[in-house]
Amino acid sequence: MKIFLNGYMGAGKSLLGRQLSAVLNYNYVDLDEQIELIEQTDIQSIFKKRGELYFRNLENKVLRDILEKEEDMVVSLGGGTPCYGDNMKWIKEVSGSKTVYLKATVQTLTDRLFLEKVHRPVISHLQTKPELEEFLRKHLFERAYYYNQSEIIVDVDNRDPEQIVNDIVEKL
Repeated sequence: MKIFLNGYMGAGKSLLGRQLSAVLNYNYVDLDEQIELIEQTDIQSIFKKRGELYFRNLENKVLRDILEKEEDMVVSLGGGTPCYGDNMKWIKEVSGSKTVYLKATVQTLTDRLFLEKVHRPVISHLQTKPELEEFLRKHLFERAYYYNQSEIIVDVDNRDPEQIVNDIVEKL
């Protein structure tokens, strides 16, 4: 089985993906980390030097490589991965795959992301919390269509990671 965690940046995909893979004894893959290994630089530098289109094309290629692997794994997708091209369709077509939407409110995401926005290329230009909140509200609205196609939806607001992982395991 392949379990794909999706949701907006700051929802906890990487943290929860590592914990979930340990509980299930599955391999763990973080899509962004795979891209950084291939490019030998961080996501922020890829965006800055090559642009978002280059990043999305590379992301698509790495995702397709993961989809072809015949092993149990937990995959943390990038926040935009399900929203581009046919990525979500391809993920859902994989035999034995499950998609999990880690759903966080705009307020939770704003609180989590404001202090680390400098490391997030999509939001690094935003200066104030109200600007960030407005951006997140609009962006989350645009992406909700894709996220909500997930078979499993788990609220992550005000919850301990262990509770969230247990919730996901129960729903699998």
